[in-house]
Amino acid sequence: MTRYMKSSTTNSDLTRRTLLFSGVCGAAALHVAPARALNDDEARALIDAVVTDIHRVINSGMPIQAALQEFENIFVDYADVQAIARSALGPPARTASPTQLRAFTDAFSRYISRKYGKRFREFKGGVIKVTDARKRNRVHEVRAIARLKGREPLALSFVVSDRSGKILFVDILIEGISLLKSERVEIGAMLDRQGGDVDRLVAALNGTG
Repeated sequence: MTRYMKSSTTNSDLTRRTLLFSGVCGAAALHVAPARALNDDEARALIDAVVTDIHRVINSGMPIQAALQEFENIFVDYADVQAIARSALGPPARTASPTQLRAFTDAFSRYISRKYGKRFREFKGGVIKVTDARKRNRVHEVRAIARLKGREPLALSFVVSDRSGKILFVDILIEGISLLKSERVEIGAMLDRQGGDVDRLVAALNGTG
């Protein structure tokens, strides 16, 4: 009887250890399994959708404030807003509180939408055509041409990434000039004028036209 109990306990221990080991191995395999890579067609499909929505707004004839709200919706829907905002804020993003970061991200989203929405309204009557997409290091670049009435065509490039877990754009280049880099300089200058105070920066952004 004693031998039977001992054998039963040993088998039970072995079973538990085997299950535990299998679970650990399975979790490790899931952890290291490579994620499916973003491809050119997916990146291009995102920007095709962005361009379709931009055309819809600029040719709608809606009032300016309604149009700017629509541009903010486009930005929120298709851009990695949090990553762009943190990058634009720079080093202070690492020391800002979660509340400050949320407030800055919301203010930055509205500020960017107003600023570039007004510029996109200049495209009324024109056409933005996506031309190609290509992988560039860990992101994809989707290029487009904006053909405007009475003006030279503008080269646009959208930088697309899936690092957030979703396929979103993280930068726009207009004639080779990076929106993200330009705004990093602009936001840095605004923060300096506010004495490095993120709360005052948020108030300043909310006050921009």
